[in-house]
Amino acid sequence: MDNKAFFEKLTGFVASVDRLRHELDKQSRPGDVTPIQYGILQHLALEQPLTLSEISDCFGMPLSNASREVRKLTEKGLCEKRDDEEDRRRQIIRLTAKGAQAMGEAFGQMEARIADRLEAESEAEREELYRAMELLHRKVFS
Repeated sequence: MDNKAFFEKLTGFVASVDRLRHELDKQSRPGDVTPIQYGILQHLALEQPLTLSEISDCFGMPLSNASREVRKLTEKGLCEKRDDEEDRRRQIIRLTAKGAQAMGEAFGQMEARIADRLEAESEAEREELYRAMELLHRKVFS
């Protein structure tokens, strides 16, 4: 297979993943949280703790905007900022118990929707999909 065909297949796959994620996010996002705030909460749920710089880089936004969004999430009781024990100049951001609960509920809703989509698939097909995702992650996304 040539590189062009592989690239086209990969970009189509990534676009499909983006559409699915958008659909799942819309259905699972708590009503009092903006889409960007929800993205930050998801990122924290998967990779906490994070710094403001990491959040800024991940979402391609200025540090001041990342700080404002984190402040709003902090005011809602969904995350907290603390001084970094190793470097007092840095602050780290973590989910609060309330934030972890909200994300647990959101991820539970997403999991249920994915289970509905895969309901007709056999166990062997589900295992094949799982192995394919592992391979894709290891070879392309890592």
